[in-house]
Amino acid sequence: MLSNLATRDVETLLHPYTNLDAHRSTGPLVLERGEGVFVYDTAGKPYIEGMSGLWCTALGYSNDELAEAARAQMGRLPFGHLFSGRSHDPAIELAEVLKGLMPVPTSKVFFTSSGSEANDTQVKLTWYYNNALGRPRKKKIIGRQRGYHGVPVATASLTGLPANHADWDLPLPGFLHTACPHHYRFAQSGESERAFSERLAGELEALILREDPETVAAFIAEPVMGAGGAIVPPEGYFEAVQAVLANYDVRFIADEVICGFGRLGTWFGSEALGARPDTISFAKAVTSGYVPLGGVSVDEPLYEAMLAESRKLGTFGHGTTYSGHPVACAVALKTIEIYRRERIVEGVAAKAPHFQARLSRLAEHDIVGEARGIGLIGGLEIVADKASRAQYEPKAGVAARCVAFAQGEGLIVRFLAGDRVAVCPPLIITEAEIDALFDRLARALDRTRDWIRAEGLTAVPAP
Repeated sequence: MLSNLATRDVETLLHPYTNLDAHRSTGPLVLERGEGVFVYDTAGKPYIEGMSGLWCTALGYSNDELAEAARAQMGRLPFGHLFSGRSHDPAIELAEVLKGLMPVPTSKVFFTSSGSEANDTQVKLTWYYNNALGRPRKKKIIGRQRGYHGVPVATASLTGLPANHADWDLPLPGFLHTACPHHYRFAQSGESERAFSERLAGELEALILREDPETVAAFIAEPVMGAGGAIVPPEGYFEAVQAVLANYDVRFIADEVICGFGRLGTWFGSEALGARPDTISFAKAVTSGYVPLGGVSVDEPLYEAMLAESRKLGTFGHGTTYSGHPVACAVALKTIEIYRRERIVEGVAAKAPHFQARLSRLAEHDIVGEARGIGLIGGLEIVADKASRAQYEPKAGVAARCVAFAQGEGLIVRFLAGDRVAVCPPLIITEAEIDALFDRLARALDRTRDWIRAEGLTAVPAP
């Protein structure tokens, strides 16, 4: 029997990434408040927020400084836009701060309201850039299988997840996908991580040649794949891929929406993994998720091309109402101030070995095949047979069941495609809270194992 609030939810809200039919009977988990790394439901039950909300609440919940920054800006200038040459102090100051933080040469910063909008802007700027250079055929963009870059039409086309394409008539023409860099699942028998990386780079090059290098404009990648499974790339991956991109004049877009602002123990994930992109998309932790804000870094060659087109056309015909919203920019400035003052990024680097040690120990569990991560992000994969890495039938929903058991244990984590479970706690988590998180997740895995046995689930036969 659903509560009154849950019934109202079912009758009024359409939930993203939810089995809409099942939701009618199960109802929502309704959260009422948050404090630090904990959130509380309407019955007062606490949960460790093991996903930072949605990979974003880096500073945890109920940070008074962020709330005050928003309140103060609302009292001063609650709205301002950047159209037609208008501006305001928070946007100018934040752009200056971000230029100084970016790990790549950055001429300008363009603000959006989300990571999806940032990546959609990357698509448009890629096309605009090549038109400005007189290369109207060089427009195709390569993403990766199981990569995630958003859900609007263009960014869902960049995304490489079947659920984002099935029955949506996607991807659009001109969006291509190369292999997923998941060594555990896709490497050949006996293939080292570096050899796997070289093979994937070779496959990327073959795709570019097959499509014609004169038509391939850009490649987009997350430093660590998020929604695709919290997957860390194999050794030497970006080094090998970047050599191919440079050889065919293909721009490299780093989607730092999840990895940016400290998640891997560096300001940006690219720095931790040896990636040298031309441009970066950011969002989420730039405001600790408190208000929507995203953006892209614009390198000088791109900016020069944009200047040329603006002279020709009389305007730069792109922008959104809330791009550079003053309240969002003010909260972002305070967020970055706290990161610096509290040495949050350095703290992640210090806590990461303990976090990763606890994560790695889960690989010893009966039903876990892989448990791996970097910084304060990680993923594990539930398998039916550890030796062969055989999986359960996807419709059995084993990882979803594990996440439900975790919720029962007072822990929020997320299930992803391929029976993966992701963990991505607030960056302020303490070592004691890390231990509590993994203790609860271990109990959820025990309950999942017992449920599998009770249900008599077996491995999917090999194709």
